[in-house]
Amino acid sequence: MASAVVRKRRLQGLLFISPWLVGFLVFTLYPFVSSIYFSLTSYDVISPPEYIGLENYRNMMADPLVRKALYNTFYYAVFFIPLSTIWGICVALMLNLKVRGMTVYRTLFYIPSIVPIVASSMVWLWLLNPQYGIINGLIYLFFKVPGPGWITDPRLSKPSLILMGLWGIGQTALIYLASLQDVPESLYESAELDGANAFQKVIHVTIPMISPVILFNVIMGLIGTFQYFTQAYIMTGGGPADSTLFYALYLYNSAFRFFKMGYASAMAWLMFLVIFGLTVLTFSLSSRWVYYGGQAR
Repeated sequence: MASAVVRKRRLQGLLFISPWLVGFLVFTLYPFVSSIYFSLTSYDVISPPEYIGLENYRNMMADPLVRKALYNTFYYAVFFIPLSTIWGICVALMLNLKVRGMTVYRTLFYIPSIVPIVASSMVWLWLLNPQYGIINGLIYLFFKVPGPGWITDPRLSKPSLILMGLWGIGQTALIYLASLQDVPESLYESAELDGANAFQKVIHVTIPMISPVILFNVIMGLIGTFQYFTQAYIMTGGGPADSTLFYALYLYNSAFRFFKMGYASAMAWLMFLVIFGLTVLTFSLSSRWVYYGGQAR
């Protein structure tokens, strides 16, 4: 009798989660497994896939555009992740001050992060326009010199996208702000008794106490930068001179412009391995700088 009740409850539980199970099997697990097979085939979506073994992976290693796309992506990650971390913490510290109208300031900093990416990309496309953009207009107004080409200049195209990314740092800053609320005031009071100034309190109290949140944002930023696509697709299309051809954008072009679905699947697995390896490396190094409450130093 008891086993019948257990089976009935198990069946009821499975029925309740069946929408999620079906969605997971159809939209996550099946594409995941299929991509492994397609990466070993020559597949153009129209014709049946033809098994070619590791040929896609060999071609990928010899493809100069893959190397260029990896370089662009690593360039963006190396500069954006540290800058976004430092800027996000600085913004959170400012928004944590006890001043009048702070809710207004917090709202203003958070608004850019909820603007749709397509809309913000179009706005920045206008701001960074070399001829009539506001930024170059301000440069000429104050310094009487013509502004740079920004996204039309291969040397400045990636820094321009990094600048745009830092503009939308509100969500990250909000996470840091929430973590700052949990730092005990007694630690700051003890630091003041020891003669610590404001900068020393940030370095020796604030940063260690919010280090788990920093690790979380670094990991999420790492994953996000290797999936960087929409802004480059809308604003530059990978140009000029492939200077913004990020890995995810080249993967998309291979799959949906050139219809090399097998090749794109192999590229996706390379991206997965790179992200996985960097994430594992970050976690393995985190024990040196991440502090968890109650943990002995």
